[in-house]
Amino acid sequence: MLDLSICIVNWNVKDMLKACLGSIYANTKDISFEVIVVDNNSSDESIRMIKSDFPQVKLIENKTNAGFTKANNQAIKIAQGHNIMLLNPDTEVIDNALNRMVRFLDSRRDCGALGCKLLNTDGSLQRSCRTFPTLEVMLYSALFLDSLFPKSRLFGKYFMTWWDFNETREVDQPMGSALMVKKEILDKVGLFDENIFIWFDEVDLCYRIKNAGFKIFFIPEVQIKHHLSQSFKQWKSVPQIFKGAVTWRKSRNYFFKKHKGMLSVFALWAFDILQIAIVIGVLYFIAKVLLLK
Repeated sequence: MLDLSICIVNWNVKDMLKACLGSIYANTKDISFEVIVVDNNSSDESIRMIKSDFPQVKLIENKTNAGFTKANNQAIKIAQGHNIMLLNPDTEVIDNALNRMVRFLDSRRDCGALGCKLLNTDGSLQRSCRTFPTLEVMLYSALFLDSLFPKSRLFGKYFMTWWDFNETREVDQPMGSALMVKKEILDKVGLFDENIFIWFDEVDLCYRIKNAGFKIFFIPEVQIKHHLSQSFKQWKSVPQIFKGAVTWRKSRNYFFKKHKGMLSVFALWAFDILQIAIVIGVLYFIAKVLLLK
């Protein structure tokens, strides 16, 4: 059995994917691994690039955009590694990062999944860990308290904005852009929930891993560069942005309904209405001030 299967879902980010694959093969040493790319019907010649430049990659060509969860499950189902690395195509592996993550994960029987420090394109810290979402933190977000008081351990709880990300510690949920999971854990808790097209997919997975009694760790000494949200930057029109916002809320509401019951979804709808009212109120106040000048 291989040490690691690296699973990448691609959609129209050919150049980023090429850099990602190049970084994997250049910076992954001393472990046995495979790379599986699932392409969600890209139109930018991603498939041609993979076949010509990285023929060793196992490639699954979807004829439609199957979404993040279904595509990742396709890769996991054929994976031969005893560890699974869920990696976004807009990442770059640095300094044998995957080897070091495998060694940490294999050394901890109680550890089911592992995240590492993510860096923005300019090398700055990307806050990549969250606590599990609750109605409490969703209310703080609706009231913009998390943005107004990011250093508060109370209001900054969800995005962990009070923390410097410089210590090894147990966390709830690292971002799914660079998340390593033991294959045996996935066999126990199940794969990604395909009712979620995108967003909250890794939240749901991590939630099930921790509920099964396994720990999830963050290690700062391992770093991966993440050029954030490159696929979503293709959504430029107002209808696409609106669709993205609706999809995010749909995934959020599904997670809460699944794990906390339908009453929690009613509360989330109320929070959304409250947030819209606040935005409209602020815009109205600004317009009144400008008209009085």
